[in-house]
Amino acid sequence: MIDPCLSNKVVAVTGANNPYGIGAAIAHAFAAQGSKIFLHYYPVLHKGYKVGDAEDQPPGEVFYRAQNAKGAEEVLSSLDEPGAQLSSWEADLSDADSIPRFFEKAEESLGPVEILVNNAAAWTADTFVPSGHDLPNRTVEEWTDRPERITPESFEKNFAVNTRAVALLMAEFANRHIAAGRTWGRIINVSTDGARCFPSEISYGASKLAIEGYSRSAAVELGQFGITVNIISPGPIQTGWITPTIEQEAVANTPLGRIGQPEDIAEVAVFLASEQARWVTGQLIHVGGGHRM
Repeated sequence: MIDPCLSNKVVAVTGANNPYGIGAAIAHAFAAQGSKIFLHYYPVLHKGYKVGDAEDQPPGEVFYRAQNAKGAEEVLSSLDEPGAQLSSWEADLSDADSIPRFFEKAEESLGPVEILVNNAAAWTADTFVPSGHDLPNRTVEEWTDRPERITPESFEKNFAVNTRAVALLMAEFANRHIAAGRTWGRIINVSTDGARCFPSEISYGASKLAIEGYSRSAAVELGQFGITVNIISPGPIQTGWITPTIEQEAVANTPLGRIGQPEDIAEVAVFLASEQARWVTGQLIHVGGGHRM
């Protein structure tokens, strides 16, 4: 049996409050390896979407937004096995002052972070197309109101969390790692397979593409300190947002013939953190059943 050597490693996962989400699945996968789990969460509240009304809803906007409005209690409860070492912290990562506190909170409860998984993401759809004209992305049109033309606000909402916070988290991780003289570390950043071109979600896609660039530079600079940096690029993953219509269209464009599940991403994250991936850094792995190649 292969041993990934992750027992007792301190793993910090951002954006892990959606019980159906990628962050929660990643936390489960590392907990199964005996890792210590530090969950970051930030409930995203949207007018008209209530947590208590969501459980009997089908996948789609209402269900997904309600899951993202939850705290970390449900995920923590599902991880609470005998001997599990768990902690959580709520913070808005768009506030740069939260970045050092993130690591302080983890260290206070579990010890220095050895594996950082940047999964948290902000999302708002925007476009270059003026209102009154058709958009090329039917998924967005089905799932939410028509995206507005790009504004400073839509740009900032996406980039503040998806790019700036991830870059600052990587820098803080590296600073603490180097200062302590540690020689083993892992950074895993979650992108999207639409990063290179995401019509109707232009700022979201661009913010993810930017962090892919940061990740490669980090891999080059931080390798000398024993830190590997890699990127997971998910295809369509059912975290509660994919309606039957969207699923049908996605499956038609996926060679392996099904929609992705959060566990598909989580198991690749465990691999990238494992001893078996010790010689893998600066890489982007598409995890989408061939949806992108």
